[in-house]
Amino acid sequence: MQLLKKLCSIQAPSGNEVLMKDFLLNYIEKNSPKWKVQPVIFSGEHFQDCIVLVFGKPRTALFAHIDSIGFTARYGKQLIKIGGPRTDKKYTLVGQDSKGKIECSLQKDKKDNLTYKFKREIFRGTMLTFKPDWRESKDYVQCCYMDNRLGVWNALQVAETLTDGIIAFSCWEEVGGGSVEYLSRFIYETYRVKQALISDITWVTEGVQHGKGVAISLRDSGLPRRSYVNRIVEIAKKSKIPFQLEVEATGGSDGNVLQRSPYPFDWCFVGAPEDGVHSPDEKVHKADIKSMTDLYRVLMKEL
Repeated sequence: MQLLKKLCSIQAPSGNEVLMKDFLLNYIEKNSPKWKVQPVIFSGEHFQDCIVLVFGKPRTALFAHIDSIGFTARYGKQLIKIGGPRTDKKYTLVGQDSKGKIECSLQKDKKDNLTYKFKREIFRGTMLTFKPDWRESKDYVQCCYMDNRLGVWNALQVAETLTDGIIAFSCWEEVGGGSVEYLSRFIYETYRVKQALISDITWVTEGVQHGKGVAISLRDSGLPRRSYVNRIVEIAKKSKIPFQLEVEATGGSDGNVLQRSPYPFDWCFVGAPEDGVHSPDEKVHKADIKSMTDLYRVLMKEL
């Protein structure tokens, strides 16, 4: 869990994912020699802050977004949301501008206007994120940004034994996408891969509970092609790995962007459930983390 703890501590809100990109590239360079297959690494100017790893002869692409929710400092100590973070006066925000490091408290008036409390005005445009507070017990891990640092962590675990497949680390997911469009083009036109799994984190609800396995989403605000999802469910059943079926009316992921792309991608969201969504207190059961990684290893082999 030390790698997951580290990932949760890296500031990478949507639009400013460079620190996470740099960490991942360094991690891949250091650790990939021990992986079963050495991937071809695509990054740099034409990929912005995204990274694509290609293993062997790929059939399926795993997408994991590396950005998080957060806030942008405006004028007069105002804050603007990045994505959909929860807001509470007890939350502490951190960041850095040209005058130094920042640790401030979130403020909200009766009209829900967001501001911050700090000894000075923060330079406009500075991005702020929740202060990490890692908590771990026998059964749970809890911190800000499990969504989607756990999805990224899962991708790195899968990479260790992956022989054929693609892992795509995407950006801007929390604000509706922006990178998956060109990543899908590159993946389809270069490798003719048109199957995708979305390594992301979902919600604990009345139908999806802690400790009962990874969630396979039949739908959210997006509608994946049912014949593809059915294949995934059948593979999961045969594997005997614990899983839950999710059906939601709202929420979305990189899968929604794939569905709107001009390429014939099939996709399915497969992820562990959490509560405390989009807050500093996102909480996930360790058994669900294990089943997530176990199932991804099977799916990337069998699909």
